[in-house]
Amino acid sequence: MTVLDVGLVGAGPWARFVHGPTLAAGPETHLVGVWARRPNAAAELAGTLGTRAFDRYEDMLDACSAVAFAVPPAVQAELAVTAAQAGKALLLEKPIAADLAGAERLADATAAAGVVSVVVLTWRYAEVVRSFLRDVAALEPTGGFAHFVSGALLGGPFATPWRLERGALLDLGPHVIDLLDAALGPVVDVRAHGASLGWCGLLLEHAGGHVSEASLCATAKVEPHLAGASVFGVRGAARVDCTTAVGADAIATLRREFAEAASTGAPHPLDVHHGLHLQRLIIAAEDQLNSRA
Repeated sequence: MTVLDVGLVGAGPWARFVHGPTLAAGPETHLVGVWARRPNAAAELAGTLGTRAFDRYEDMLDACSAVAFAVPPAVQAELAVTAAQAGKALLLEKPIAADLAGAERLADATAAAGVVSVVVLTWRYAEVVRSFLRDVAALEPTGGFAHFVSGALLGGPFATPWRLERGALLDLGPHVIDLLDAALGPVVDVRAHGASLGWCGLLLEHAGGHVSEASLCATAKVEPHLAGASVFGVRGAARVDCTTAVGADAIATLRREFAEAASTGAPHPLDVHHGLHLQRLIIAAEDQLNSRA
């Protein structure tokens, strides 16, 4: 497989801890450089990763075949449209945008350009999660539940402005809804209660009549975070602990699958259109919470 030249947008925590080291390590990818809205931060990260910092976003686009984003959702939605229009494959963070309009513009631009996209829904690249989903398929499942509880918004590197403003639903919701969606079929309706900055509960209705429940919180004093899912059916039950599911192997799988999709042009199941599907559900749930506030 041809090594994929990737440019990295962002120099914050995810860029430093995950995206940058992952893309620089290869062997499927070659990190051509870093661009960020803070030039000093971009230069510092590029130096750590042994690559260059670009002064202009457009110059980085000229130097790469794909772009990985590690920036706030609203920024990603804007810059990724430009990258798609330039014909670059996209490695997108979740959520793919801050609002539904931004998510729709990004999905439309990606489709119009015919470029490959992959969303970093990290659980789905872990073998323990993929094994769980294979087990679920044999259960004739009827329903289930999932949770993601953390103290990320109480402080630390991931208590960033957009997370502090929007809370667990926009940040953790994509992981949990996506996992239940994969296990029980596409989610077609959502009912929400609670508060995104406190405890948020979701009742999900799936195509085919299955029902599931999700609990989300990012302001609980718990260390480490707790996450997982259980699915029940007429042939038994399956459970997965996602708390420690994502390690080096899962991130390597993500890198490999992104490089393969970008090289072959084959659509990935966790693409921008799936990200749009999740965004619609999250915004619908958020609107319900806000209407009761």
